[in-house]
Amino acid sequence: MGAWWRSMRQKRGLSVLLTCLAWSSQAQTLDLPPRAPDAPNGEEFAKLIAPLPPPPDPQRENLIYTQVAAGNVPNWMRKLALISTSEAIAGTNHTVKYYVTPDYLCVGSDTNYLLEPMTPTLAQRVANLLHCSLPTRKMSQTIWEQAEVKLTPAPIPPSPAMVTVPIFCQHNSNVWAQRQALLEAHPLGALVAGHKKDVVISALMLTHFHKSRAPVVIYGWQQTNGAPIQPLYNGHAQTWADYSHGIRLVQEIMTVDGVPTTVSAILTNPALAALLSDETNFPGNTIPRPYYLVPP
Repeated sequence: MGAWWRSMRQKRGLSVLLTCLAWSSQAQTLDLPPRAPDAPNGEEFAKLIAPLPPPPDPQRENLIYTQVAAGNVPNWMRKLALISTSEAIAGTNHTVKYYVTPDYLCVGSDTNYLLEPMTPTLAQRVANLLHCSLPTRKMSQTIWEQAEVKLTPAPIPPSPAMVTVPIFCQHNSNVWAQRQALLEAHPLGALVAGHKKDVVISALMLTHFHKSRAPVVIYGWQQTNGAPIQPLYNGHAQTWADYSHGIRLVQEIMTVDGVPTTVSAILTNPALAALLSDETNFPGNTIPRPYYLVPP
């Protein structure tokens, strides 16, 4: 296990290095192939995955991954939104810039798409594919603050069905009704937040909950006053994904004071981690492993 883990970290480091070299040309877009003309739209995609069992059975999530990797993602989702903040650490002011998807990851066409919940394992697979990270709690809050469109959360009463595709579709329709009413002033592609909980990276990923199962950590669903319905929480296993979970991708390459670096490098650096993390579990607000483990 130790040798495999070291090998995976080396591969991840090489991937980040190669991505840095391409940063200037790809910093604002997702690295995806063009969407095929005959790719299923959101409604058709939902019908494809609805009969498949939920996780931990892999069928549904493997099909989701295949669709994303093939480019079945709206064109407006591909252009990333800039987040820019300034913050002082130890008396030194720093300017931080990173790019995020304008909405939670979805599958389908430009106007007929499904905001697709994922387990953190699948979300990390997609993030790795696209040279991205998941956000931290602090980043989730910053994204909401800078969002051009702040939607009102629309919870569905909890039930065993909340992990099923019909409930995914029901919530998708509720969100679309809100979003459609704002399209004239804020077209698709504007930065939008408030309508999902974020699957986040957190120091709580390193704290296993009952029965020693690795957790998913969630945060957000900010109300219009900025207060989150969902505080930072790691009480579900990594096989859990319900209708309220959204996958916001953050491009791994970012800048601090104009110098290219990576989300992972900042989060593991005690001198700078507070720029992206407000957790205090480890020294300097660090998150020692800023990603979910993906089995080989």
